[in-house]
Amino acid sequence: MADSFADRLLHWYDRHGRHDLPWHHNRNAYRVWVSEIMLQQTQVATVIPYFEAFMARFPNVQALARAPVDDVLSHWSGLGYYARARNLQKAAQSVVEEFGGEFPQSQEQLESLTGIGRSTAAAILAQAYGIRAAILDGNVKRVLARYHAIPGWPGQTRVLNQLWERAEEHTPVQRVRDYTQAIMDLGAMVCTRSRPACESCPLQQDCTAYAAGETALYPGSKPKKAKPEKSTWMIILEDHDGRILLERRPPSGIWGGLWSLPELDPAFGADELQEACERHLGLDCSEPELISGFRHTFSHYHLHIQPARLTVAGGKNAVADRDNRKWLHRHEALGLGLPAPIRTLLTEPEQAALL
Repeated sequence: MADSFADRLLHWYDRHGRHDLPWHHNRNAYRVWVSEIMLQQTQVATVIPYFEAFMARFPNVQALARAPVDDVLSHWSGLGYYARARNLQKAAQSVVEEFGGEFPQSQEQLESLTGIGRSTAAAILAQAYGIRAAILDGNVKRVLARYHAIPGWPGQTRVLNQLWERAEEHTPVQRVRDYTQAIMDLGAMVCTRSRPACESCPLQQDCTAYAAGETALYPGSKPKKAKPEKSTWMIILEDHDGRILLERRPPSGIWGGLWSLPELDPAFGADELQEACERHLGLDCSEPELISGFRHTFSHYHLHIQPARLTVAGGKNAVADRDNRKWLHRHEALGLGLPAPIRTLLTEPEQAALL
């Protein structure tokens, strides 16, 4: 079965697969690794311009290891899941310090690096070194779950173990680099989440879910749980020189390590913002100008953001520049690692009508 599965998949890939992605050029472990991390939770079309800009700024693991963290986060801004960027740099530093700047060629050593799990390590081995190693990203899980009609949500250990068994079973010794790209391409281009193009699938004749007319049942969905709702004031504080006050967020948690706007408790009313800024920041400000609020969704909750713009009249020295606070002109701020909603607020504050 394994030979037939792999052979048919490779034959399809030779004619229909993606052979010209940016990380296929000058292919090495570093470029494969960065692409794999970027592709987690993110589609290829979105990743391509980020990958190219990242490679231009950090062309090798040494450049990434020694770069300022703000520079790394700035080049990640908009991709989301920012822990990936911080872990990427930590792993780069480990490769330089522990492995002499060369990525190891063993599954165990690769998995010892921050942010690299079993599937990512296997992708590096297969794509960069041509070493037989089974991958299991989201696309591959979907292909295998349907082909073998494996019930249940892949986040469950029992289901995941079955999928790993099948992934190992089907991975060939020959052309493993092409095979790993082929099965990811099949999931992304043919065996899609909704409306899979089964008539174009090279595995259709043996696909258990297709035979039963039940492709929509596989893989099983994650049990749904309502996301909690949270709210915050985000304050755009601008001094008479046109500078904005930014604060660096804590290294862990939402938007960890990024620069953001000061926040105030949503319990404050709009007419209390002036007093709140004076009490909490020592700033004498104008009356607030409210900007239309919006909702930003994280993986585990919704955040209702209500922006307000205030002009600082005095007391700037109460919040002087320091490691976690800076007064910056907008063009300087946009060079830092900013969460996407904050970047939008600083570049397009009038995107919605003023309240």
